[in-house]
Amino acid sequence: MLSLDQRKLADISIPVGTGWLLGACMEARGKQDLWIRQKPEVLDVLREQAIIQSVESSNRIEGVTIPADRLRPVVLGKSKPRDRSEEELAGYRQALDWIYSRKRQVSIIPKVIQRLHAFAQGGLSGDAGEWKKRDNEIIEILPNGERKIRFVPTSAEYTPKIMDTLCRNYREACDDERVPPLLIVATFVFDLLCIHPFRDGNGRVSRLATTLLLQSHGFQVARYVSLERLVEQSKEDYYGVLAECSQGWHEGKNELLPWWNYFLSMLRLAYKEFERQVESTQARPAKSDLVKQTVLAQVEQFTLGDLAAQLPSASTQLIKKILAELKKQRRIRLVGRGRGARWEILP
Repeated sequence: MLSLDQRKLADISIPVGTGWLLGACMEARGKQDLWIRQKPEVLDVLREQAIIQSVESSNRIEGVTIPADRLRPVVLGKSKPRDRSEEELAGYRQALDWIYSRKRQVSIIPKVIQRLHAFAQGGLSGDAGEWKKRDNEIIEILPNGERKIRFVPTSAEYTPKIMDTLCRNYREACDDERVPPLLIVATFVFDLLCIHPFRDGNGRVSRLATTLLLQSHGFQVARYVSLERLVEQSKEDYYGVLAECSQGWHEGKNELLPWWNYFLSMLRLAYKEFERQVESTQARPAKSDLVKQTVLAQVEQFTLGDLAAQLPSASTQLIKKILAELKKQRRIRLVGRGRGARWEILP
């Protein structure tokens, strides 16, 4: 059933394209310390922006949103959560803080995954940090409104046992050293999504686990570039690859390469963005680049208030200036008038 089996993984022939992606990510990890030292003044801005974007995107993928004027104060801990949605965003931030504050490598055991879930649920729901008690299904809502069962995860009865096996297989695969660590991480996250061990919040836990496992292997890019935002921007590809690779998972006959390629592509894209930020030779300040990047990274229509919440270090005047520049370049446009006016990215 589990894809994370070191003997099976070691027998998979890695295509040239996958090997190239793997090599590019390893090369980027080798350069990241240089990038971090190169422009320390940019890192604080990048860190704060990445945290806000990660919290917002990971929860928005799951349909959890809060008003733009509440995003920054809730995520940065300057305001107490007022409702369930705000609790979940604040909890996700706490989970990231916990991950980034680990001084030693965390041993991947079931309790760690349960702890991530407790954080992501805000710690207040009745089953926060507990395995599901009832069987669940992954449902796809078709354009005509019909509900279609896309995948049936592991049963609730078997979940504790298979999660224990998954964590043990991960530790053994890392110790064995026959399979590249990035592929082990990607496969762990994939199996976690297929097991769907919690009643709710499985997607958020998978993204937190991704950050935790990448950090444990020295890949620090998630501190500075939001992987969650990149996943949200490629949401259709993300769900498409998951659907493709989960076929035959229960029988151990599923494909892994498309998921590996997607996972590695997202990581490589994050590193390319990190490199661009710290090695920019443009004359204008780095903060202007961050504002422009944030504007062009928007997935849905947005307002000035949305941007201000995502860019706490940028002034309203600077954001307006960048919006005017991008409008002149015909990269964005304003839709509507007055208080209801919103910006959107042009194709």
